[in-house]
Amino acid sequence: MSVEVRQARYFIAVAEELHFGRAAERLNMSQPPLSQAILQLERQLGATLLNRSSRSVTLTETGRLFLEECRLLASASERAQEIAAKAQAGLMGTLRIGAVTSAFSETLPAAFERFSRTHPQVELRAMEIDSHHGQEALRRRELDVAVIRQTVTGTQLRATPLRRDHFVVALPPDHSAAARSGAVELGDFRDEPWVWLVRQVSPDYHDEMTAACRQAGFSPEVRHLANSIHSQLAMVACGLGVTLAPESSVRPLKTVAWREPAQRVDLVELSLVSRADRAEPLVDHFIDCALARN
Repeated sequence: MSVEVRQARYFIAVAEELHFGRAAERLNMSQPPLSQAILQLERQLGATLLNRSSRSVTLTETGRLFLEECRLLASASERAQEIAAKAQAGLMGTLRIGAVTSAFSETLPAAFERFSRTHPQVELRAMEIDSHHGQEALRRRELDVAVIRQTVTGTQLRATPLRRDHFVVALPPDHSAAARSGAVELGDFRDEPWVWLVRQVSPDYHDEMTAACRQAGFSPEVRHLANSIHSQLAMVACGLGVTLAPESSVRPLKTVAWREPAQRVDLVELSLVSRADRAEPLVDHFIDCALARN
């Protein structure tokens, strides 16, 4: 039978006080149960831990060595309780974050800095993901937070809008419309070859593109398919066609021209998606850090 933490604490009190009365007072208990507990411990161990006389209590050599191990056991127990409390409060643990490529350069640096500053004992683990993989990874509990282009989550997940954006028309640099000033009519590109994003990659994003073109009175001729916004814009830069893309993704590029559409099309460009089934303090703290503006 292994030694319990309670037994270790009883023995530590007696060994340090070398007096059963004072030890019992320290433990907020009466003396007879404490004496019985120590006797039972000695029987359990098959060893004499204390020399007792009518005037004094002293440690045997076995008791002295046992005392050090009891201190380690009690310390480990306190440490375990402390860690559990901090983890429950969201102050310790591991947080696994998956995000689309653009988030690592545009949105997450400040969030990571805030979170690491306020939660230095939490280990952050990040990985690049596509939007369509994010929700499944959350459901399989491979991720705790997904920063993706998605807002429709069902009942198992919750989505918090992180950054709102709007579509612009992305054009090859030598396209005739690239030299125009002012906004352009989306319908003017009805006969162009279009670069499209595969729906499985980001259903919301795909459907917003489709709805924008239909509102302009046409269905685009989809000639080229991409699996990411990065690839989508790279195809445009190659001169393969035109597309709609978030302004924040197009603006930094020097290889692609772009124009604002006359009819602005807003969209939730990034969302923080997490599980909705139970309270997860670490996740809530990270979302607060990501939403903070200062």
